[in-house]
Amino acid sequence: MSTAPDTENSTLRKFIGAMEDVYGPVSTLTATEAESWTPPPASSGHLGRYLWTDAFGVLNFITLYHTTKSIIYLHCAARLIETVHTVLGRTRAQDKQLPGASPDHPLAGGLRIGKDDESGPDGDGQYHHYLTLWMFALNRMSVAKGEARYNELAIELAKAIHPAFVVNRDAPRPRMRWKMSMDLSQPLVSSEGNLDPIDGYVVFSLLQKTAGDGTILQEEINDYKRIVDTKWRIMESDDPLDLGMTLWTVHWLAAEEPWAFAVMHRAEGDLRELAFVNRYFEYPLERRLAFREFGTCLGIQCASSVIDVVENEDLIKLAFKITEQWEKPGIGSSGKMGRSMERQGLKPITKVMYAAALVPGGELFSQSIAPQVQFFAAFRRDFLS
Repeated sequence: MSTAPDTENSTLRKFIGAMEDVYGPVSTLTATEAESWTPPPASSGHLGRYLWTDAFGVLNFITLYHTTKSIIYLHCAARLIETVHTVLGRTRAQDKQLPGASPDHPLAGGLRIGKDDESGPDGDGQYHHYLTLWMFALNRMSVAKGEARYNELAIELAKAIHPAFVVNRDAPRPRMRWKMSMDLSQPLVSSEGNLDPIDGYVVFSLLQKTAGDGTILQEEINDYKRIVDTKWRIMESDDPLDLGMTLWTVHWLAAEEPWAFAVMHRAEGDLRELAFVNRYFEYPLERRLAFREFGTCLGIQCASSVIDVVENEDLIKLAFKITEQWEKPGIGSSGKMGRSMERQGLKPITKVMYAAALVPGGELFSQSIAPQVQFFAAFRRDFLS
């Protein structure tokens, strides 16, 4: 029997435990069993699937594969991808694929968010930032597995959703919509997300680079860049998740493009104000949301891989402090979750983002949290570099 290697490392045990709280006892699967594994429905999300949560799930499985060298986790990532495409690539009734999609082009109609409610203010639809995160997960799977088809699927998804979310494309400054209907036919929220243009520019650029074709998404990339050029100088935030995901996104280009470095530096300043002036992370936990702060931790750790570590020592310590704060009431323990988070259906998203915050990857953090294990985090730009 070929099973995942046992390890005494507590951080890795917590990572695997968090993933198994969402996806079941995957570490006990054999390689053969993992190839036909069916992801169990999560406790929240339509039919147990939620695009943001499962994007983190795929990326965490890839991280586990490269950290433990166990093929079962790569099989699990592949099976989770297939399941998400089957469920969220179809109508809520599951009787047909989304408009524009076909068996040969399963993502040509986009992917639903997976909201529990069909309609209403928090009803189902399609989010640009969820879709770009899923594209990123497909891209990392393509790199990890050495199979171009995953990146090709990401490009198919990119081309399908771009005309719906990016409008006035012939204008000097195109506009973006934050939320579209499930069939991409009409906007549900017409305003522009703070980070959406940067998400699009960075992720679409990554997909094109991986494809080795400098034209395949260039028109779409140019649309995003025209928006980014008008807003990067004034981007600010005081939201922990927004700041964390900003740091994660721009760390991919901060070493090459000055605007990205400037946005990263400003986001770090905004985070310092939030943490050390406004003392947000000293508020009682019941006034905060764990998953949003795990996004903060992920962003800090990724950004610190492309700048002088000493310069970010205060934020690195903050990331570890945030994780420890949330572990005290039991988030890091298998099966445990606060009652309020359980009621809100936040367990799956919280667990997968906790795992991602635990294992940032890179030599610095590996030595800080687990000297005997070298982590390879799929979120970082130095993954498999």
